[in-house]
Amino acid sequence: MNWEDECYLLSKRKFRENANIINVFSKNRGKVSGVVYGGNSRKIKNYLQISNKLYINHNAKNENRLGYFKTELVKPISPLYFNDKKRSSALLSISSILNVLLPDSQPNKSIYNSFEEFINSINLENWIILYIFFELNLIKELGYDPNLSEYNDKNSVDLSKIAKVKIDTFTYEVPEYLIKKKLPKVFDNNLIKKSLYFTRNIIQNRFFIPYNLPFPKSRILLENYFL
Repeated sequence: MNWEDECYLLSKRKFRENANIINVFSKNRGKVSGVVYGGNSRKIKNYLQISNKLYINHNAKNENRLGYFKTELVKPISPLYFNDKKRSSALLSISSILNVLLPDSQPNKSIYNSFEEFINSINLENWIILYIFFELNLIKELGYDPNLSEYNDKNSVDLSKIAKVKIDTFTYEVPEYLIKKKLPKVFDNNLIKKSLYFTRNIIQNRFFIPYNLPFPKSRILLENYFL
């Protein structure tokens, strides 16, 4: 079974002496695993960095067996932020969450496009707010809609206001701008922290805790940068 596609690297692990097993999020195939021979060579190792955009050629004898990838670098992402701990943590966080939660071999172009849109916006001043909206959109695309619009206070114009809302059996503190789906012009660490705490709790309560999945440390680290 042969196919080609663009993708983003979500994870990698060593396989034998000079190969890696990688997980990629491809545009038309969803999350797919494969072996990269020569993955520990200097040439390939340098661009097999989490969140980098790749072009892959996939080859497998049948759909039930692990395939093989030939990879090419399309666009380096993570090396641009090696000296930026916040953005690096965000890239690792988003890749790790997708790696755990995306189903295998099920395309989702909405999530793919949303992910790519965030990648292309990571240099903006409000990138962390865009990251938070990405997580909120991801929650919905994965099949759970918290219906925040039901808690919209039309008399409130303060986007930094924190509202307490009950969703299912949990009570959350939700910043008003997330309820109104508007980008705040002014935001500080406290507002960012509250926002990250809210989306993390939703993700944990709906997807990680019920299935006893380990939550990515990179996501906790990102949150800690805004304490």
